[in-house]
Amino acid sequence: MATTPAPPQAPPKPTWDPRRPQAPFPWLRPTIRIRLTLLYGGMFLIAGILLLSIIYLLAANALNVGSDLPFKILAGQVASDICNFPNEPTASELNRAMNECANQQRQHALDDLLSRSLLALLGLAVIAFAFGYAMAGRVLAPLGRILRTARSVAGSDLSRRIELDGPDDELKELADTFDDMLERLQRAFTAQQRFVGNASHELRTPLAINRTLLEVHLSDPDAPVELQQLGKTLLATNERSEQLVEGLLLLARSDNQIVERKPVDLAEVAGQAIDQLHGEAEVKGVKIRGKRDSAVVQGNGVLLERIALNLVQNAVRYNVPEDGWVEVTTEVLHGQAVLVVSNTGPVVPAYEIDNLFEPFRRLRTERTGSDKGVGLGLSIARSVARAHGGHIAAQPREGGGLVMRVSLPL
Repeated sequence: MATTPAPPQAPPKPTWDPRRPQAPFPWLRPTIRIRLTLLYGGMFLIAGILLLSIIYLLAANALNVGSDLPFKILAGQVASDICNFPNEPTASELNRAMNECANQQRQHALDDLLSRSLLALLGLAVIAFAFGYAMAGRVLAPLGRILRTARSVAGSDLSRRIELDGPDDELKELADTFDDMLERLQRAFTAQQRFVGNASHELRTPLAINRTLLEVHLSDPDAPVELQQLGKTLLATNERSEQLVEGLLLLARSDNQIVERKPVDLAEVAGQAIDQLHGEAEVKGVKIRGKRDSAVVQGNGVLLERIALNLVQNAVRYNVPEDGWVEVTTEVLHGQAVLVVSNTGPVVPAYEIDNLFEPFRRLRTERTGSDKGVGLGLSIARSVARAHGGHIAAQPREGGGLVMRVSLPL
């Protein structure tokens, strides 16, 4: 049995956006090209009319329309205050003298017209440039509004919108598209923050339970030695996993800008970090020194303390076996609060500096081949510094070690 072919489907109709009603005459849409064409064409037309009128008035004045001739005939003699005529001239001499007088007057009129026209052109050029500058600023004002909104968004204020009014031209389309993009970004960041909060709870709870169980088993004095050793190994692995989870969550949170800011003294933050690492530094034989002047910034104290703690911790752990030192200084320099952590240690090649700030990257070690950390300390420090509008830079120290410099706006 022959089958009946299906009728051809009609092409899909374009979707209709209720926010953007279609104009009855699309070719009359006031695009920015049409507006600029009308603006500059109108300015050219007005300037041409003004220049033509001025030249006409200057020409009329130069030719002295309606004035008397530059010479008079008196009792058979030609007299003039401008031109020179011979006494008792013949007909040919008189004609030649009259022609010379007329040519002289024409040249004088042309010279006067040229000089005044140049002055008029200069004046019109100044007026045209000033008017064009003002009109260009008015036409490009929406771009300035878009730029200011983009800068505020770069400061983490995703709630800002342009909401540009005016004709439905390319600039309004750009502003509406930018607003739609901001809406999607805000939803994405909100979802990310919600995910970070949920992940924080879901990941911390089982690790905390594992740590508690391991500590309970290790507290049993009757446990075999092999079980004690296994428990210590598992506890160290669990602690490492907790540090990794805390680092990842802090890294995710610190990538966003800090909205709620409070005065924080970097000297106090650095002092707290040194107090926490004083015992570890003594065990490793590392001396911590340095002068810490007050440097108050606006930010989050917990995150800023994490910067100092990570930097000092790395400086203590990656140091020389004997006679090592760590210098921690804070100061206000060139309108910025500066935290500098320098230390003795192995020689660091300059080409390895950028790799130190990458997550899970260490100098000449594998991702899981070190018990000194989880490889997120400098990544977290860089993210926190960026979230506060600052930056962190590393520089190899002559003789070995690093100089870490954190600069934050006051």
